[in-house]
Amino acid sequence: MPDQTYQGGCLCGAVRFAAQGAVARFTHCHCGRCRKATGTGHATNLILKPGRVAWLQGEDKVRRYRLPEAERFATSFCAECGSPLPRVAAELEMVVIPAGSLDTDPGLRPQGHIFWDSRAEWSCPAAGLPTYPEYPPTAG
Repeated sequence: MPDQTYQGGCLCGAVRFAAQGAVARFTHCHCGRCRKATGTGHATNLILKPGRVAWLQGEDKVRRYRLPEAERFATSFCAECGSPLPRVAAELEMVVIPAGSLDTDPGLRPQGHIFWDSRAEWSCPAAGLPTYPEYPPTAG
């Protein structure tokens, strides 16, 4: 898929971004870490790889929390309102964009549910999307 640009920001408007890259995946993640980070049944993230973010305003308000015991899990958020923001994973050359932070419909639909085996029983149903115990298989 060719590079796309997605724009968005936080709830209070202090932070604005433009993220660019090729969509590698668009999924609902049901892992316990995503549930804790969002306070919801799952996180819906757009993964751009390779990806990059330009902070259009408020870069000084962007905070990052890296879970010490996790190899790859971290979150980015606005210091003013706490809204989730894109996270740059430079070591993986990717950007994780919380879909709810986007200004407009990305023109895609989620491709599936990952970490389904970790799903909270009260969370949403699969609704016809594929489910994966952990990550989906990589395209070969």
